[in-house]
Amino acid sequence: MRELEISAKTVEEATRAALEQLGVSRDDVEIIVLKKGKSGVLGMGAEDARIKVILQNGNYSGTRGDNEVDEIARQVLGDMLRTMGIIATVTVNKASDTSEPVTLNIEGDDLGVLIGRRGQALSSLQYLLRLIVSEKIKKWVSINVDVDWYKKRHYEALKKLALHLAEQVSKRRRPITMEPMPPDERRIIHISLANHPDVMTQSTGDGEERRVVIQTRKR
Repeated sequence: MRELEISAKTVEEATRAALEQLGVSRDDVEIIVLKKGKSGVLGMGAEDARIKVILQNGNYSGTRGDNEVDEIARQVLGDMLRTMGIIATVTVNKASDTSEPVTLNIEGDDLGVLIGRRGQALSSLQYLLRLIVSEKIKKWVSINVDVDWYKKRHYEALKKLALHLAEQVSKRRRPITMEPMPPDERRIIHISLANHPDVMTQSTGDGEERRVVIQTRKR
């Protein structure tokens, strides 16, 4: 189990920042409000909200070594695909990092419908699978779902883009604001540049307009 304390102007902003930093969804954590915060009057007496976020890493029973949960997830996903009339094969792939959840990769022909625009259909399928499996084993699971390694290829492309943009920022000494991205893609950018010596990243904007800003690292 991991814990994180974080402050922001409001509880909502603190929650959003914590989820992005941890790279998880609201269902993956327990949130404890330590201080609600105050808006103050004309800026006077304002106080930030502070929360504790507890990542339920015991929430995932299907990490490496738990083949039973992995098999349940594979069977459930297979049933979902058959119900949709889709002929495909589901394989279980375990990450080298044992703290990471397994990935169920769907392989077959003409599976674009499972990906959807910018991966939105795939995200919905993954979330639905997590709900069903979690209900079956009475414990939240954080399983990844991919289609012909679409996510893997896309994430690798994002990593290369992040490094390229970081080089531009480093040379020109000017920040670059990327296009709006969903949380999982923003996380890839943040992780890719976390140890970069010259640049740093931060997210800005709200909702679907939230995006990553790459800027020179403060000395």
